[in-house]
Amino acid sequence: MAALETSVATDTPSTRREKRGREKVIITCAVTGSIHTPTMSPHLPITPDQIAEQALAAAEAGAAILHLHARDPETGRPSPDPDVFMRFLPRIKQQTGAVVNITTGGGQGMTVEDRMQAALKAQPEMCSLNMGSMNFALHPLAERYDGWKHDWEKPFLEGSKDFIFRNTFGDIERILKDLGEGCGTRFEFECYDVGHLYTLAHFLDKGLVKTPLFCQFIFGILGGIGPDPDNLTHMKSVADRLFGGDYRFSVLGGGRHQMGLATMGAVMGGNVRVGLEDSLTMGPGRLAVSNAEQVAHIRTILESLGLEVASPDEARTMLDLKGADLVAF
Repeated sequence: MAALETSVATDTPSTRREKRGREKVIITCAVTGSIHTPTMSPHLPITPDQIAEQALAAAEAGAAILHLHARDPETGRPSPDPDVFMRFLPRIKQQTGAVVNITTGGGQGMTVEDRMQAALKAQPEMCSLNMGSMNFALHPLAERYDGWKHDWEKPFLEGSKDFIFRNTFGDIERILKDLGEGCGTRFEFECYDVGHLYTLAHFLDKGLVKTPLFCQFIFGILGGIGPDPDNLTHMKSVADRLFGGDYRFSVLGGGRHQMGLATMGAVMGGNVRVGLEDSLTMGPGRLAVSNAEQVAHIRTILESLGLEVASPDEARTMLDLKGADLVAF
């Protein structure tokens, strides 16, 4: 009887994923973001041409998803202006099949209306969606530099000491309805702490989000969960309990933790995110020269582990995206 009992598989999130088989790994590249400033690296893309060129190179290196912010072409300050986005979005779509994922997180000082306007105009296949309000502290970065290329940089960083990154339940519901229901856009749910997973579960229970969920576990932002390996196993354990086999996760490690945590996440069955939004380096004391360099590096790691990298169309199937022919750019 005991032998018979041990031969019966328990229906757990892990066994359901095993039945689905080991999927290919989706590489997301976050090209420029709104954290780092021009003084920090000469390789950070600022202008629409630079953003397009680096995005295309990242896709060529193996990124299936391109996560995109915009910047003022003159000053490098993060910008919500849809017209700036439209100076690089069509070019990227025309020259690569990669999935375009537009921020709704925007940057410090932007209203929720600001943060949504580019996505509402472009109606992309994917958007990021932050799953909770939080302290989002960049001010320690201001202590590392003696001079600045632009006057806005140091006050921008120091101002984060009193900045709350607003993502209320009302804000989240509005984005889900306007972009999800209104435009057919799906989401990269950015979870900076364990409570954000429970917020996502709340919206799943309400029927405002649809499976398969794509959860981005984010580690190493001051104000969010720390970059300890135990925290990654805990986040995955909680997500398994809340979402069963109906989600896929990706791992983002901030700064020097980028490659290590991404590798750990991939070994655990997840996907990975790299890019100059999340880390400017390729190792101690060495700046990454491009987004493509980071993508190529994580791809080498994945393939050395016997893992296959997903193409853009494979990522579309895995995440149930609407397709590039149904965007508005």
